Amino acid sequence: MGALAGLKQLATRLLGGPSQVRSFDAAGGGRRWDRRQSFGPIGPEVLAAAGPVRSRSRYMGGNNGWAVSGINALVTALAGTGIVPSAAHADPEIRRQRNARLTAWAANADADGLTDFYGIQAAAVRAMIVDGEAFIHLELTPAGLRLRQIPAEMVDESHTLELGDGRRIVAGIEFDAHGRRVAYHVLQGRPTDLYATYAPPVRIPAEDVIHLFQPMGAGQVRGISWLAPVLLNLSENDQLQDALLVAAKISAMHAGFLYDQNGTGTAFEGDQAGNILEAGLEPGTLKVLPSGYDIKFSSPQQVQQAIELSQLGLRAVAAGLGVPEHLLTGDLRGANYSSLRAGLVAFRQRIEQIQYQTVIPQMLNPIWRRVMTVAILSGEIEPDEELGVDWYPPAMPWVDPLKDAEATQAMLAAGLMSRRQAVAALGYDVEVLDAEIAADRERERALGLTFVTVATPAKPKEQTVAD
Repeated sequence: MGALAGLKQLATRLLGGPSQVRSFDAAGGGRRWDRRQSFGPIGPEVLAAAGPVRSRSRYMGGNNGWAVSGINALVTALAGTGIVPSAAHADPEIRRQRNARLTAWAANADADGLTDFYGIQAAAVRAMIVDGEAFIHLELTPAGLRLRQIPAEMVDESHTLELGDGRRIVAGIEFDAHGRRVAYHVLQGRPTDLYATYAPPVRIPAEDVIHLFQPMGAGQVRGISWLAPVLLNLSENDQLQDALLVAAKISAMHAGFLYDQNGTGTAFEGDQAGNILEAGLEPGTLKVLPSGYDIKFSSPQQVQQAIELSQLGLRAVAAGLGVPEHLLTGDLRGANYSSLRAGLVAFRQRIEQIQYQTVIPQMLNPIWRRVMTVAILSGEIEPDEELGVDWYPPAMPWVDPLKDAEATQAMLAAGLMSRRQAVAALGYDVEVLDAEIAADRERERALGLTFVTVATPAKPKEQTVAD
């Protein structure tokens, strides 16, 4: 009976009988599904695609205006002028010492001397977006702790092997038996350098390397460019615009075409060069055509549909990058206060998610701990086990700041928000802000200046004997 059932199934497949139907359309087959549209485990897929995608993303990031605009919008929103730290400690003096130490170190944080700590933040975020990942080496030099950026290709992607006892190296990253990162294997030069020679990679302990990337799923070892979902759209849109420009140029070169319907070859007024007759048209001129001639003027190609198609492609690019369309294209036609605000609300939520779930835990917290540890060991600040820190991303301006300020005031009056929360939303530390306000009031009183009335600190109550 089993053999007979097997023969029936074989005959059904060969003769095109009823096909198996799945409850989920997405799991079905047929002509509507390309068998190539599938995705394997995230780790191997990323490792196989990271190199080509990174190369193409860098090309688009340097040549395509839309890609440049989208990348800049993300970098500005995520890093801006810098995510500023503020020590979180119960002792105000310890907070002051640590903040002062970080400020002094930040000015010279770049090992290459090109920027400061906040410039390193922006560069790392840009690398995470374009390359898919950013690497920073925490170097302890004679001048102190420095941050050195490592190009993604210098962490040897080809270096993969089993070390035994459950230890392994995957794409240049070494793991212990428990799957924890213990080291990075970094090449001594870029593989694409003009005079590159082979040299074994250098093993750098994991605690000395920052690896910033946004994982897409469990088991992902390396990052993939954020431009991966939109590279094809960017390329196709580029080609479409080039084709439209060429078509417009060709149409503009031809005023019209003369047809000798009788084939007489009668001379026509104008200068002839080969098969091209240059017969100028002047205002108010009536041309009398020779017998047998007809003229048809060139009508430029109607490009409205092509423009709409291009705009549709740019919307897909904006959606793939996760940025509002007007930030990608700069086109504010048809936009109004409500639409701009609605788009920016979702964008701000996504940016805050990346800041607090990726940038701060992967990059900024380890750098803070290392800076404070080095300062404690060198005797620059008091030793303490508590190394907490609060980070204040730069505020993203709203469409109508007045309405937002009024809303914040209403929430403060209703007790739904603290001043610390309101000030943090502006990208500042409330203690620093209050100190600046107090200093301003004191200076104004000393100089006899008067401005708009603002809240002034209450005077401390005088203690009596009974107290």
